[in-house]
Amino acid sequence: MASYDAASRTSMAMLLSVLASCLVFAYAGNFYRDFDITWGDGRAKILNNGDRLTLSLDKASGSGFQSKNQYLFGKMDMQLKLVPGNSAGTVTTYYLSSQGPTHDEIDFEFLGNLSGQPYILHTNVFSQGKGNREQQFYLWFDPTADFHTYSILWNPQRIIFSVDGIPIRVFKNLNSRGVAFPNKQPMRIYSSLWNADDWATQGGRVKTDWAGAPFTASYRNFNANACIWSPGKSSCSSLSPSSSSSSSSPSSAWLMETLDASSQRKLRWVQKNYMIYNYCTDRKRFPQGLPLECTATATS
Repeated sequence: MASYDAASRTSMAMLLSVLASCLVFAYAGNFYRDFDITWGDGRAKILNNGDRLTLSLDKASGSGFQSKNQYLFGKMDMQLKLVPGNSAGTVTTYYLSSQGPTHDEIDFEFLGNLSGQPYILHTNVFSQGKGNREQQFYLWFDPTADFHTYSILWNPQRIIFSVDGIPIRVFKNLNSRGVAFPNKQPMRIYSSLWNADDWATQGGRVKTDWAGAPFTASYRNFNANACIWSPGKSSCSSLSPSSSSSSSSPSSAWLMETLDASSQRKLRWVQKNYMIYNYCTDRKRFPQGLPLECTATATS
C-alpha cells in the first residue's frame, strides 16, 4: 500500500473512527429488492423473478433506475450487455452519485457508435461538485455480444474502476494535498439509457438512427459488498479486514484494498493499449498547469 504522511494518517484514523459503528453488508442482488425503476414509462423492465433488468430507448424516451440503498464506501459489481448494432448517439450509464451542487460522482458511461466501430468507455470522478477528470478507453472485447462485469471499488484510500476484474483506472485519496476526495457524502447507484446524439458519437457528428429503435441494454448479477447509509448514520460495525465476521457480515478486506503487482501490470497494459483520452495529459485543456492529482505517480 502507498505510504501516507502524518496528516493523511490522522485523517484516515478519524474517518475509520466515524465509521467504526457500521456493518459491512455483502449480498447478491435482486432487482426487485435492490432497485427502483425511476423513469421511462414502461421502457425499463425487471425480468426472471428479479434476476435481470433491461433498459430501452426509443425516439420518445429513454429509461433508468436507481438503488434503494445509499452507500458510503463499497465494492459494487454489475454485469451489462450493451446496445448491439448501430448504437450511435446512445449513452448507457452505470454510476454512483450523491445529490446537490457539491455532489460526488463515480461514472461509467458507454458511448455508442456506428456498427462495427468500438464503444468508448468514458469514466469520470466528481468530488465536491468538481469533475473534469475524464479518462476514456476502448474495450478489448465486444461489449454487446455477452455480459461483462463492470466494478467500482470505493474505499477511504482510493477508487478503482475495473472491467472483468482488470483494473483500468485508479483515483487516489489526496485530501492531504488539497485534492477533494469523495468520502463524506453517501451515494446511490444509478443507471440509464438515453439519447445524447448532440455529443456522444464523434462529437455529435453522427446522429441516432431511430430506424433501429428500440435500443436495449441488459443488466444482471448485481453484487454489493458495502456500507449502507441510512439517515444520519452508516450501518457498518467493523472496518478491520482482520476482524471476525458473522455469517451475514463477510470480510471487509475491500476497505483497505489496493493493487498488487499483478494488478498494477494489468492496469499499465490497459492504459498503454486501450486508453484513448486522459485529462492528466491534456495540456491544451489545462494551460495553467495540470490538476494537482495528476502529479501523483503511485498507481496503487
